[in-house]
Amino acid sequence: MPALRMRPLSLLALLLLVVGLLAACGAQQPAATPKITIKLAENPWTGSSVNVHVAKILLEEQLDYPVEIVTIDENAQWAALASGDLSATLEIWPSGHAENRKQYIEDQQVVEDLGPLGVVGKISWYVPTYVVEQNPALASWEGFQDPALAGLFKTAETGEKGQFLAGDPSWVQYDAAIIENLGLNLQVVQSGSEQAVLAAVDAAYSRQEPILFYFWTPHSIHARYQLTPVALPAYSDECYAQAESGGVACDYPEDVLYKAAWAGLQEAAPDAYALLKNMQYTNDDQIAMIAATELDGKEAAAAAKEWVDANESVWRAWLPTDS
Repeated sequence: MPALRMRPLSLLALLLLVVGLLAACGAQQPAATPKITIKLAENPWTGSSVNVHVAKILLEEQLDYPVEIVTIDENAQWAALASGDLSATLEIWPSGHAENRKQYIEDQQVVEDLGPLGVVGKISWYVPTYVVEQNPALASWEGFQDPALAGLFKTAETGEKGQFLAGDPSWVQYDAAIIENLGLNLQVVQSGSEQAVLAAVDAAYSRQEPILFYFWTPHSIHARYQLTPVALPAYSDECYAQAESGGVACDYPEDVLYKAAWAGLQEAAPDAYALLKNMQYTNDDQIAMIAATELDGKEAAAAAKEWVDANESVWRAWLPTDS
């Protein structure tokens, strides 16, 4: 008796069998959970802008997260972080947020400290160096005790008092209290923005006129002009303990800038959380991006992209180990 032979499957039957097997396998695997939108706080200064654009590029391109940048002032962001309406903020100046830190991070534990950004900042009073060359006493607050020297800075708005030019009212600033407590013949005038301060400095510098103003480092202005910080009484914790009550009469401290996140971020987006926690670069890194924006006219996003393209060896270490 001849051996029985199996009839070969038709091509159509074979295709149907493969499709069925694939469908069965697919049915056993759950659909991937969509990633949450990471919402990053952008505060109204250039350093904050370039930080969030660096993070946005990496979150989108390396971890496939949708990212939304939310423009918000540094004080309003705390409640938004606490509620989860913001995922993270990447540049907190601690000298101005001791109360926020105590309330949201230490007491309520609804916001998490993500560690240092790597950048060290310092708020100061500045005058152009040519002012100090002409009047050396103005390198110190004590020089402003002389009404004649303080009067060099007077404007139509301030009358016989010298003008102290501030910026955005939302910034951390204790200058009115410092002026009153040191007995200086100065009056704070709010310009309204960083750009307005820069424009005023540009104008004064072009005419070699006196100007006294609030500013900080890191910033590209220090690459553009020769500026001298006015020496105020030395910072102390005891002095700053009186800041909220109006009793502060000393210099601003150096600030080790840090990042913070919504307390639920690690659970909701662990890889995004890891990247933001690991994100850390130097003053020089940030100043290069700030200068590209403010001196070269690039958008913050373009300056951040240039930095990312040139510094893979830096940011690669920020990625979670399983990415």
